[in-house]
Amino acid sequence: MHMNWDTPTLAVNEWVTQINGISLTMKREDLLHPHISGNKWRKLKYNLRDFDRHRYAGIATFGGAYSNHLVATARAGKLMQLPTWGFVRGDELAHQPLNPTLAYCVQQGMQLVFLSRSAYAQKEASPQVQTICAKYTLFLLPEGGTNPLAVKGCEEIITAADAAFDTVCCAVGTGGTFMGILNSLHPHQQAMGFVTVNDATVTHALTRHAQERQCELALIPTYATSRYGTLTNEEVAFINDFTQKTKIPLDPIYTGKMLFGIFASIERHQWTGGKKVLMIHTGGLQGIAGFNARQQAKGKPVIVTFSP
Repeated sequence: MHMNWDTPTLAVNEWVTQINGISLTMKREDLLHPHISGNKWRKLKYNLRDFDRHRYAGIATFGGAYSNHLVATARAGKLMQLPTWGFVRGDELAHQPLNPTLAYCVQQGMQLVFLSRSAYAQKEASPQVQTICAKYTLFLLPEGGTNPLAVKGCEEIITAADAAFDTVCCAVGTGGTFMGILNSLHPHQQAMGFVTVNDATVTHALTRHAQERQCELALIPTYATSRYGTLTNEEVAFINDFTQKTKIPLDPIYTGKMLFGIFASIERHQWTGGKKVLMIHTGGLQGIAGFNARQQAKGKPVIVTFSP
């Protein structure tokens, strides 16, 4: 089945608020597609738009138990009528009930393969991965979908109309989205990356890329307050308050953490960015259900979902 990979609609820039003279606007990339949202649409676009059905019979990729990338790939495969395989980190999950993220992937027809953490660390070099990809003739996407074609897609996030902003903020995971943003910054703009994973290889790669492009870069760790995939009670309260006031839902892994960091630094007069700020909403709202299930099991506060 042919799928139109042209961006279905331009992401709307929605003004949010002004704090201490800093104007904050959100680019609603989360509205691009209900299941292939935000940066996942951007990353898959050029990888799958001209998919070679003569060479490959399906798609395989990697992800954790709550991976937005697995969800997006599963849905894209369903729409394109292509088999999909998901290599999931943690073979212990094979003996547990599927969480909402993995259950959705299975509903879309994705075949899950649970890898031990040592095998998962090898990624494409894992003998198990190589055997399956060869047997079923699979096109293998890297973890998070980050590769040169993904970066190309993410370069389209920043448009000519965004020249009005002096600072662009985006959450950073594997770094592909942020690298695309760095490539398309306007000369006067500064990029601020809110890093969610304590991975020196990502920060080093982004720093080197910014130096090569001679663009201004700031990387702010969000894992200093809570580790990847978790939130403090204060962060949950912030997300709920923000959504109630703005009617903009935030995911708990990326955009929610970024906004918490932005608001906190501005309110504490520690902000180092400009006065006209564009914040990129990278989607990932599917992760709220799994996050809330984990929170409820621990007796902790949950993210309140909003229905417009």
